Amino acid sequence: MSTSKRLNIGLWVVQGLLALTFVGTAIWKLVTPMGTLASMIPWVGQVSPAFFYFTTAADLAGGLGIVLPTLTRIKPPLAALAALGCAALMAGAIVFHFSRGEAANTPFNFVLAGLALFVAWGRKKQP
Repeated sequence: MSTSKRLNIGLWVVQGLLALTFVGTAIWKLVTPMGTLASMIPWVGQVSPAFFYFTTAADLAGGLGIVLPTLTRIKPPLAALAALGCAALMAGAIVFHFSRGEAANTPFNFVLAGLALFVAWGRKKQP
C-alpha cells in the first residue's frame, strides 16, 4: 500500500473520530439540562449562557466541518480550515482551563488539538 493511501486512511479515521467527538459533545451539551451539566462540569454554571452556547455551536460546526467537505467532495479544502478551527477551539479551552487552575483537565484538549492539526496538515497536503 502506498504512503499516500495510508495517509488518506489515517486522515479518514482521525476525521471520523474528531467528528464523533465534537458533534457528540455538542449534542450532549444541547440535550442535557444546564443544572445537570453544571454539576458535572463546574465551569458550565460559572460562565454566561451565551459563552456556553457559543462553545457548543463551535463544537457542532467543527465536528461537521471536519468531515463533510471531504465526504461530499464539495469544497474539500474546507475540512482543513475546520480542523484549524477545532485546534483553535482546543487552544482556547486549554488557556481557559489553565487560567482557572484546572490544568489537570487539559490533556484531552491537547490530544484533540494535535489530531486536528494532523487533519489540517494532511487535508491541505492531500485533499
